[in-house]
Amino acid sequence: MIHVSETVTLGSVEGFLTDGERARLATVMDAFLGTEERVRFSDGRTTSIHEIPGHSHERAMAVYEPCGRLEAPHIPAEVEQVLQGAFDRARPALSRVMPSITACRPWTYVEYGPGQYITGHLDGIAPDPLAWPRQIAGISVVISEAEAGGAFYVETSSSDVMWSTRLDEAGGHGYADGMWLAHDGADHSADWFARLPRTRWTVRPAPGTALVYGSQLTHGTEPVAKGRVAKFISWLIAEEQG
Repeated sequence: MIHVSETVTLGSVEGFLTDGERARLATVMDAFLGTEERVRFSDGRTTSIHEIPGHSHERAMAVYEPCGRLEAPHIPAEVEQVLQGAFDRARPALSRVMPSITACRPWTYVEYGPGQYITGHLDGIAPDPLAWPRQIAGISVVISEAEAGGAFYVETSSSDVMWSTRLDEAGGHGYADGMWLAHDGADHSADWFARLPRTRWTVRPAPGTALVYGSQLTHGTEPVAKGRVAKFISWLIAEEQG
């Protein structure tokens, strides 16, 4: 059974990647991107992994990444294999706080340069939270830190405005009874979300540490002040059990 606490939890897995794995991934990604690919995945990009129903990709990019970022949603097979192997190693630790997780989606590589950031938002469980699979949490692993700025944050709020539906008898849907579902459109395209009072919690994990943040927890990053931050991100899901 999926419990609401899994979708609003923040956790970490120290040593998710070894120093050797992190160095290898950085080398492979530098070779993969090169000059032309780096331009295509940053300045030349016209789509985003983020979507806002009813709006264009351009609108989604303006809302989520107003100063841009490098985003490579398709990475070399060698890199994917290393990251999925790290997820497999971390599953015992992850299962203690998010026991419904069964798999990790393919990884995406992102970089933020000076002035770039991602705005606060919720990922959400799924476009249809009663369909499978269900997105339980996001996961982020820093490969190299910015010299200044670029910290990751989550934001909490006790406001009732954040929440849309309570499933009082949810057992038949794979949720624990009393499961709460957040409102759709919890991002800065919505005036109600932008006005919502929230408390920010900021963290700078060591490179190679995985941060895990529930799909119904607001998260984002602060602007990079100097240098670049490089990281891999993905989503942890629960699949329907037969």
